[in-house]
Amino acid sequence: MGFGSFILLTIIFWGIAPVFGKIGLVKVDPLVGLAIRTFTIGAILLVVCLVTGKFASFSQVTLRDALFIGAEGIFASLLGHFAYYQALKLGDVSRVSPLLAAYPAVTVLAAVLVLGEKFSWSKLAGLLAIIAGVILVKR
Repeated sequence: MGFGSFILLTIIFWGIAPVFGKIGLVKVDPLVGLAIRTFTIGAILLVVCLVTGKFASFSQVTLRDALFIGAEGIFASLLGHFAYYQALKLGDVSRVSPLLAAYPAVTVLAAVLVLGEKFSWSKLAGLLAIIAGVILVKR
């Protein structure tokens, strides 16, 4: 499978996931929901790594790699998903998910500022399209 196939799968999975989250959070505190989600994923990943022998590749991970991947996990999976679960519990899925889709604007700016990626007219157009989309969905 190529790049495009994985993008399509990601869109489908991330598009369906909020519906499950909203249903599950009806009577559940968002922090408890996040813990359940994390434990479930952790257990599945543990089994997959054991079955596929991926634990052997842990020896190639440097401290720097682990710190940056850990930071990404703290921002995305812990802080980001906790805020997302709070928003999901309080709002309509059909509004929450599209509004949260504005995060690529932050990613583009961070990539330019931190990673030194080039800013272009097409990226500016994309950022403006994201902002326009958020305004339209918010109404």
